[in-house]
Amino acid sequence: MARFDYLVRLRPRGQLEYVSQGRTVLATDPDGFVDGGPDRGLFVHQTRILSRYRLLVDGRPPHALAGSNVAEHSWMGYYLAAPQDAAWRRGEAGAIVEAAQNGVEIRLSRFVGGGMHEDLDITSFVPQDVAFRLEIELDADFADREETLGPRRQQGTRSCAWQAAPHGGELAFDYRAEHSFVHHGRRGTATIDRGLAIAVRGASSPPSYAGERLGFDVALPRGGRWHACLDFIPRIEDTTLLPIYGCRSFAATDNLHDLRRETFLAQATHLATRESETLAPIVMGALEQARRDLASLRLHDLDSGDDAWTIAAGLPVYVAFFGRDTLTAAWQAAMLGPEMMRGTADVLVRTQGGTYDDWRDEVPGRMIHEAHTGPLATLQYDPRQRYYGSETTSGFFPVAVSELWHWTGDKERTGALVGPALAALRALDRDSRRADGFYEYQTRSEQGLKNQAWKDSGDAIVGEDGSPVEPPIATCEEQAFVYVAKLHLAEVLWWRKEKDEARRLVREARELKARFNEAYWMEDPGFFAMALDAAGRPVRSIASNPGHCLSAGIVARELVPRTAARLLADDLFSGWGIRTLSSRHPAYNPHSYHRGSVWPVEQGSFAIGFVRYGLHDHVETLARAQFEAARLFQYFRLPEVFSGHPRDADHPFPAPYVQANSPQAWSSSVTFCLLQALLGLYPYAPLRTLIVDPHLPDWLPEITLDGLRVGKATVTLRFRREGERTTFEVLEKRGRLRVLRQPSPWSLTATAGERLMDVVTSAVGR
Repeated sequence: MARFDYLVRLRPRGQLEYVSQGRTVLATDPDGFVDGGPDRGLFVHQTRILSRYRLLVDGRPPHALAGSNVAEHSWMGYYLAAPQDAAWRRGEAGAIVEAAQNGVEIRLSRFVGGGMHEDLDITSFVPQDVAFRLEIELDADFADREETLGPRRQQGTRSCAWQAAPHGGELAFDYRAEHSFVHHGRRGTATIDRGLAIAVRGASSPPSYAGERLGFDVALPRGGRWHACLDFIPRIEDTTLLPIYGCRSFAATDNLHDLRRETFLAQATHLATRESETLAPIVMGALEQARRDLASLRLHDLDSGDDAWTIAAGLPVYVAFFGRDTLTAAWQAAMLGPEMMRGTADVLVRTQGGTYDDWRDEVPGRMIHEAHTGPLATLQYDPRQRYYGSETTSGFFPVAVSELWHWTGDKERTGALVGPALAALRALDRDSRRADGFYEYQTRSEQGLKNQAWKDSGDAIVGEDGSPVEPPIATCEEQAFVYVAKLHLAEVLWWRKEKDEARRLVREARELKARFNEAYWMEDPGFFAMALDAAGRPVRSIASNPGHCLSAGIVARELVPRTAARLLADDLFSGWGIRTLSSRHPAYNPHSYHRGSVWPVEQGSFAIGFVRYGLHDHVETLARAQFEAARLFQYFRLPEVFSGHPRDADHPFPAPYVQANSPQAWSSSVTFCLLQALLGLYPYAPLRTLIVDPHLPDWLPEITLDGLRVGKATVTLRFRREGERTTFEVLEKRGRLRVLRQPSPWSLTATAGERLMDVVTSAVGR
């Protein structure tokens, strides 16, 4: 088909600009200012501590010339003003052109970390002396992010005070609120105490404050310069978050956040290619941006150490810890290093359910779904301060423990996670398994999630006629997650010589697989049902869910070809990726969250599923679609989700979802998962072995992995497509590691002699 994408560059999240690091996010209009409106402001711990910020020159906003992130945590903008020009004050367009020739330049430089630091620099290019009044309009409403989109629920008391000082001063906002709650019979009063100090430092002229405006009298000769620093210092209860940057911090600094980021980027696997006439440069751009995005999403306050940290799910909506999101991102991006897997596992263990609490959907052993720090969650207006309404996280956790074992071979750290992993499986068996042996979900909370499987939006699970399915529901992919969790954890237990427990898990997994293929398979469409409803009847909707069943290996061998082919039929495969719901379904909507959209994260899981069965052409089709989609988006950054429109002459590009997060943790990680599938990488650190089975396509004919870590070894590998075959060579190796070429242990088409894991599987399965 014809190419339409040469000039296309799509921006998710509308027209807002974002500067972020950790829990601190500044969201502005394209001009760099905050002038009311939803989602805009300086947010710290999901609290809008700055709700208005505008520059005014003699009462008028300057003209915004250009603004851009320098890094995810920094931003700079250029502005022009002609303060003595009457035409400028009347807003005439010609005055802007004149100001470019003879005007005043204002430059804003912002650095987010802890709090926020801003440099305000003014240079006059006016031929004569110039004087004007510079004002900064400021306000703070301490709204929860959700309250910026709708009515305010919390009501507190706010105070504001100005304190002048030599060459500066400080404006302090303080906010206190409390909420008396009754949830499922439990009563209490929750409080918050938050604030913001705006410190003016090193100003070239003294500031004053009146009517919600900081003001400066500026007088400059031609070529004269004026400068001021503003430090935005948030306070969240007893914790004051000092800005970690000072003036002119675009160059590398020595603060801890930058050091940690650069350490990770230096240690993480580097990727390179010498190709320029193929899709390879786009692949490299997407991979490098994804490396940096994962580092930028780090939640420093949840660090377990330099080698164990976790990330927020996405910007701007999900600046919080989400169990399944971070687990997924951590294992999909494991080729970069094990730090995210370690840190995410540590947080999940610390927050693992310990009691029955219906308000939070908490049960003993269940892994947390999300943990928020905003006002509404902290004040107990909703249960999301610590909410457990997800089946997926508990099923994923044992798989992640196994992945950590495969990449590191670390008996001590992996061993400490085995008990929590078994507890997570016990929670599923005890509280989610129904009489027919399948795993279902149903909220017990008055504000709980209706759907608690992979697709958790309220309208995600729909019947063949388009009507919503009511819980309890047993989706097909949740059965697959339990299956693979038990199988993978059994392997770890076998290595720990806990063979009886390992055999039990293998037996239960095999029994589940047999029941699953009988109950969920639909012969007429040659596909698996999306779910079983409360009465045990198949939900016959054609959707992406069965793709996860391929990934987990629960699909019977004889059913694989039809299942894989159905996933790539044109009603599911849009040309940019596999849709969440068939375009022929009556509930299909390409702009919806889960009823016809394309989620990049799913494509990585599906690629792993195709690799399991030796379907390398399918892997190439899916990977190419995703990297070609990445080419359309700014920075080659895949958003959280985009529309499911078909890739045809009437639809040259898809549309981002209306509230798509970008960067999104698991849309960043999927790029590495796709590459891992193309290269057939399978680490097995316990045996100091790395298996490769590369099948590079013609659009990515060469790639180098520099500094790939497996156990205590590091290796540099170059892969090259030569004709129809992909070769590889070891360029450098440090530490003990064997690199073997053979079908991966994932593969269910490999012969017994080719399977490294057969020894383990046969011993455990007796």
